[in-house]
Amino acid sequence: MAYITAKEENLSPQTTLVLNSILDIKEPPVARCRLLSNGIEPYHRLYLPENTLIDGDRACIACGNCIDSCPVLRREPDRRARTVQRTSFALEVLVAEDCEQCYACILSCPQVDTGIKDYVVEDRVVEVIPQKKKLKLLDNYFMVIVALIIGIVIGVFVTW
Repeated sequence: MAYITAKEENLSPQTTLVLNSILDIKEPPVARCRLLSNGIEPYHRLYLPENTLIDGDRACIACGNCIDSCPVLRREPDRRARTVQRTSFALEVLVAEDCEQCYACILSCPQVDTGIKDYVVEDRVVEVIPQKKKLKLLDNYFMVIVALIIGIVIGVFVTW
């Protein structure tokens, strides 16, 4: 299988099929998406001694972006406190099947290729979070009250 390059606009049908199967798993997908990518690019490095070649390495660089962006771990700091590791593998262990499939981990990882990120944003991210019916009903009542108050205020100023 050919790896996805960051310069590709469209993913091949085979890559899309593999990516969809990865994204359908109810666990944080960042590590698997990183493995589909090209790995460390020259612009990811801050400093390396001369003659050190790490281009193409797909190992997690432990930047912690995926852990910091996960809404499950932000909501539950006790879960986050179970480990000091800041790797995608720690994210998989800490979140496991509680993953909300928001794909924030993929979007924050510097090693996931842009082609994969574009696909996730354009085809997988839910644009609107559905609101509970009870809250929607309360919003409607709230808007009626606000409209009534604004109407009264405008009526007072117009008749004054």
